[in-house]
Formats: sequence, structure tokens, C-alpha cells
Amino acid sequence: MKIFSNLFLMVLVLGPILSLAQDSVDSLKADTGIMAKNNNEQVRRFKIRMSPFAAIASSAGIAYGFVKLGNHGLSDLDIAARHEFALEHPHPKFRVDDYLQFAPGVLVLGLSAAGVKGRNSTLDQAGVYLLSNIILTASCQSLKRITKVPRPDGSSNAFPSGHTAEAFASAEFLNQEYGARSLAYSISGYAAAVATAYYRMYNNKHWLSDVVAGAGIGFLSTRAAYWLYPKIRGLFTSKDMGRSVMLPSYNHGTIGVGMVSYF
Repeated sequence: MKIFSNLFLMVLVLGPILSLAQDSVDSLKADTGIMAKNNNEQVRRFKIRMSPFAAIASSAGIAYGFVKLGNHGLSDLDIAARHEFALEHPHPKFRVDDYLQFAPGVLVLGLSAAGVKGRNSTLDQAGVYLLSNIILTASCQSLKRITKVPRPDGSSNAFPSGHTAEAFASAEFLNQEYGARSLAYSISGYAAAVATAYYRMYNNKHWLSDVVAGAGIGFLSTRAAYWLYPKIRGLFTSKDMGRSVMLPSYNHGTIGVGMVSYF
């Protein structure tokens, strides 16, 4: 019975998440043939396809976390998951999750810096990753302050799991940049994300609903970053000016805009 319960809980956490990963990989594979025929600027586009399934699955994970806040049945499931993952067998805390959450993102930037070409340049990759972190941090911290859900260990601000959100944002980032090159990148990134979610419960820091919602937030944060980044970058560049860049400036209390052109 314990084995069945563990498997049920793992499937509940991992099922929708791994489906999201596969959806992303399928989208990238479909684009690969087109990308190969285009020039370098077109290959480095940020456009991604967001299938209805991916949108529904990720949104459902977030919705699950919110529904749990007022649902005794789902709260009982959180308690059961805590017993299975954190309390049934006393164990020391294994805080690998503090570092594992960043592993896929660090791998992307490391591969790019080493000369392994991804979907975008290293500079644009860093911009997308920074933007996704701004989105997920703002989302998670706002929700933590609003919901004020106690953690399983008695500390505060459990919902949603920021570690899990970061892990899945990083995993989707790796998937978008290198998933079309090799499925191994996508699998390794999402494996790190799943492990992070597991250890947040194993270390008695989060409820099941926290990590499910965190996974959805992280995934959508990276997708949103890929959509927003070229628009933000476009505010400071102009195709009509050749190789020109518009930059904000600040000098002795005066805010302005400067332009740098390359000939």
C-alpha cells in the first residue's frame, strides 16, 4: 500500500510536468527542418509555439495550488504526501535542491560560452534567462506574501515553491535553447527540475501543491520571457538605423536616451 501511495504521488507530480517537456521537444523538432533552411538571423528567432495542451497543463498546475487553499480534500493529500516523503522515515536534510534548481540554466550559458551554438546568442540567452527570473520571482514572492501559507516545517511563505519555479524555468530554458540539438538536454534539464521538486518535499520545506504550482509558474515564466524579450530589446534597437542601439542614460538628475551606431 505504501508503494502504491508513493507511486501515485510521484505520478501526480511528474505526469503533467513530463508531458510539458515532451510538448516542448515536439515543437522544437517540428521547427528544426524550417530552421535549417533559414539564415542565421532567422535561426536565432525567439518565436515559440505554445500548444493548447502545454498552456492547459501548466495553468492546471497553478490552478491546483490555488484550489487546494480552500479544499480540505486536497489539503489532506498534501498531508499524506508530507508523511510519505518527509516523515515516514526520519532522515537528514539533503539540500542539493538549493543548487540543483540553477543547474539547467547554468548549463545553457556554459555550453554557449564554450562555443556550442544554441538557439540564440549568449547575450540574448542571458537576457531571456534574466527576464524569466524576474517574472517568476515577482510572481512567487507576491503570491507568498498574499497567501501566507505555512510550510510543513512551521516556517512561513510556502506557496508556491520558488525553488521549483526556478528549476522548471531553467529546465524549459535549456529545452528551448538545446532541445532541438539533442533530446538528452531536455531530459537532463527536466530531471534536475523534478529532483528539485522532490527534495523540496523530502526536506519538509514544501507541500505537494506548492511544488506543482511552482512547476507551472516556472514553465510559463520562461515561455513568457521568450515572448517578451524581443519586444523589450526592440525598444532599444532600430533596424532602420543599421547597426544602431538605443540606450537609456542618466546624467546629473536628467533621464535621456542615447544612440550608438556602428559603421
